[in-house]
Amino acid sequence: MIPLVRVDNRLLHGQVLEAWMPVLKATEVVVADDDAAGSPLARAAMTLCVPCETPARILRMAAVDFAALAASPAVVLVLVRDVAGLVEATTRGLTPARAPRVNLGNIHFAMGRRPVTPSVFLTAEELEALEALAAAGFTVEAQAIPTDPPYGLDELKRRYAAAR
Repeated sequence: MIPLVRVDNRLLHGQVLEAWMPVLKATEVVVADDDAAGSPLARAAMTLCVPCETPARILRMAAVDFAALAASPAVVLVLVRDVAGLVEATTRGLTPARAPRVNLGNIHFAMGRRPVTPSVFLTAEELEALEALAAAGFTVEAQAIPTDPPYGLDELKRRYAAAR
């Protein structure tokens, strides 16, 4: 089962392990990212922080079987780097039936992006992509850690418009 797909440019790190995994009762983590999967250094750095009893896989997007993860008895947290990775995941089998909740945790600042939370910056195109995902049935919200209040898509759109 996939209780959450998290968009976080840092991918697998302490905040995910210490805050999200326990709250979700996740027993496994899958990083779906071509760059990380192709880098022995990135794979080593990310897996060093994972307890040995927690399976952690860092896979190329094409290698992720979302249907199998959703059908698994394990509770699997899926991590992608950015909104583009999230959109790609939907072209490779991620559906709201398999993972209804999308969490925007950390999307770094870059030119053309506006702040919608202290840790999430979006472009107009990314916001449109998130709107399309919501229209397809995904619940889209921004929330850095589980104790923070989640901001739904309507609030993110309001904040984006106000950040001109």
